[in-house]
Amino acid sequence: MAAAMTKEERMGSAPIGQLMFQLALPAVAAQFINMLYNIVDRIYIGHIPGIGATALTGVGVCSPILMLVSAFAAFAGQGGAPLASIKLGQGDREGAEQILGSSVTMLAVLSVLLTVLFQVGKRPFLYAFGASDASIGYALDYIGIYLWGTVFVQFALGLNTFISAQGQSTVAMLSVLIGAVLNLVLDPLLIFGLGLGVKGAALATIFSQAVSAAWVLRFLTGPKSGLHIRRANLRPSGKVMARIAGLGIAPFIMQSTESLVSITLNSGLQHFGGDLYVGTITILQSVMQMFMLPMQGISQGSQPIISYNFGAKNYRRVRQTARLLLKVCCTFTVLACLVGCFGSRWLARLFTPDADLVRLTALVARIYFAGIWAFGMQMACQCCFMGMGQAKISLFLALLRKVILLVPLAILLPRLTGSVFGIYAAEPIADILASCTAITLFLRKRDQLLPAE
Repeated sequence: MAAAMTKEERMGSAPIGQLMFQLALPAVAAQFINMLYNIVDRIYIGHIPGIGATALTGVGVCSPILMLVSAFAAFAGQGGAPLASIKLGQGDREGAEQILGSSVTMLAVLSVLLTVLFQVGKRPFLYAFGASDASIGYALDYIGIYLWGTVFVQFALGLNTFISAQGQSTVAMLSVLIGAVLNLVLDPLLIFGLGLGVKGAALATIFSQAVSAAWVLRFLTGPKSGLHIRRANLRPSGKVMARIAGLGIAPFIMQSTESLVSITLNSGLQHFGGDLYVGTITILQSVMQMFMLPMQGISQGSQPIISYNFGAKNYRRVRQTARLLLKVCCTFTVLACLVGCFGSRWLARLFTPDADLVRLTALVARIYFAGIWAFGMQMACQCCFMGMGQAKISLFLALLRKVILLVPLAILLPRLTGSVFGIYAAEPIADILASCTAITLFLRKRDQLLPAE
């Protein structure tokens, strides 16, 4: 407990740059490792002899369901963890543990509801998400197995945020690392060695997530954690759960609208282009996930510093953290824009040997990634608002880019231009407009939320 308290106290006293990167590096590694679950599955599936391109498309149309499962984990986890950090900054450990207990209960209930809903309706959902008669069999094989591991995904992702909230980002990284290493080993064994194909990829994923979930639960009930899951706190508290939901709705919408975006893009590309175009967006979204990884990790590492110092009313440190976070995120997104526009052919070849799919992906990537250079501003501002518990602003920013801008643009542009390429153009337009709005809001609210000392 003393060691855990020392790690928490560092957030109020250690040099900002050093502390941010000490927390961010394990978080970046954790994000990278977590990304491997889906990316590695797709790479292996795309290289299955004879059926790789069609199987990759089938798994791609499962993405909206995978994103929704992760979004509900973020609802309880990322909604509760910043509140727990603020409580720790205020010296209220009991209040922080009440928030943790309520989050555990929410995750358990959500796991059951999601499993039942998607298992019952998976076939019509997948057709609505862009599956064709050629790809539906692979999609059903993958998602039918994956959904039985929903509870493991919820606990592994949702509760890991409470480890990071204590400043224990290395432990949080290890919880993801254990599962990812297992996934890397099991994927080729089950997909190719046992000839299970996409079913093998799904089995490897849920087994790996189960091990990660067990690690997280063991830590949060053990002596090295500064926050503990206690039986008394598992009883739902309406007041506490309402506060978690109020803050968690923003990250939920950010992730669940990824599902809405995926549905819109897949269905639009299927209508205006066909399976090959759906295959391109499966690759592009995977590459986008790779590009977003450093910013997500840095944001995850920065958020406990922001929350702890905001709770302790140490506003100068919050300002310093926000400035550094903005610089780092913008640097990464500018580099991502250059790589996405000029290295797209090489990136596409990671996922498929199909020459037609590689050629088309390289062409549309230059449109799709043209506005990512601005997105670092939105990610940094979103993280700051989340860290300060500003649920309404976080919710607006989460809705703006995807629901208000990207989805309508992806529907309207191909119809107005008469070209399938209008769907790809929706992404950079939404990125630039949403990012400019986010930085404007942050600058206007900064003095009110962070008064000069």
